[in-house]
Amino acid sequence: MNKRHHILLFLLLSIALFGLFVADLCLGSTLFPLRALWEQGEGNGIYHHILVNLRLPKALTAILAGSALSVSGILMQTLFRNPLAGPYILGVSSGASLGVAFVVMCTSLFGMVSAGAGTVATSAIIGSTLVLLLVMSVAGKVKDNVSLLIVGMMVGAIAGALVNIMQNIANPDALKLFIVWTLGSLSAVGWQELQVMAVVLLVGALMVTMLLKPLNGLLLGENYARALGINISRTRLGIVLATSLLAGGVTAWCGPIAFIGVAVPHLARGIMHTSNHRLTVPACALLGANLLLLCDCMVSLASYSLSLSLPISTLSSLVAAPIIIYVILKLKN
Repeated sequence: MNKRHHILLFLLLSIALFGLFVADLCLGSTLFPLRALWEQGEGNGIYHHILVNLRLPKALTAILAGSALSVSGILMQTLFRNPLAGPYILGVSSGASLGVAFVVMCTSLFGMVSAGAGTVATSAIIGSTLVLLLVMSVAGKVKDNVSLLIVGMMVGAIAGALVNIMQNIANPDALKLFIVWTLGSLSAVGWQELQVMAVVLLVGALMVTMLLKPLNGLLLGENYARALGINISRTRLGIVLATSLLAGGVTAWCGPIAFIGVAVPHLARGIMHTSNHRLTVPACALLGANLLLLCDCMVSLASYSLSLSLPISTLSSLVAAPIIIYVILKLKN
């Protein structure tokens, strides 16, 4: 596929992103027409409030979260040379869940339930950071990615076991709050939270841009990458840190969002017909943003037509899981 086709694909993805962004602003429990997006007359005060304070930060969060999870997913799949690796494979999500579970459920034993969005996000960041530090310390010592993968999975298993213990001793109110967080939500992010989240994800994105050449080298194997002068240990640490910032930043404010990071990289490689990260990484960012915006539009439609409040992770699973099944069947054949 030549350069002109790649430019056309990026243009189409950008147009689709704009269309879904506008649709997400209009859809919800209350529908309002397109003209309400720019009309600021006296009769449109309620539209202005819904747009500026509720739907606009939610739509921007969907774009940032979808892009971050998809890019972190392709980093993990390249590092471990595993088509089913995802952004949470190193236990970042489990660490965030452990932090939230500790604050929400353990404090309930003393008659307190910490349910504030800032408290939950802070506890998730602390939990994911502790896991990040542990995994990075291991990444600096082991020489193969398989060992790093196993360590990440075991850390996730330990965190999951601790969360299960806390679920058994927590009171019902605290348990409900934790379960709601695990289902994922874009609506809990306001303008203040969005600014902090954007800074964290921007740092992660800048790190990814510096890793594009080493990532292409890893596609050919570690021995070939070393022959190109790529420092494997430093690259591995950079990938782990960038993934933790991207996936951990999204999880802290939105909760775990399933399957986006696993499915989108395959879509990106499929439509671009290349594994060159200079093309697949931006394609992942655009596709992930489109896919999560589409899921949020479906959530909004369900809220309007069926009066159902569906968690975003439910829709992302329904949309992305068939893609993963297709990948498994394709690999088997």
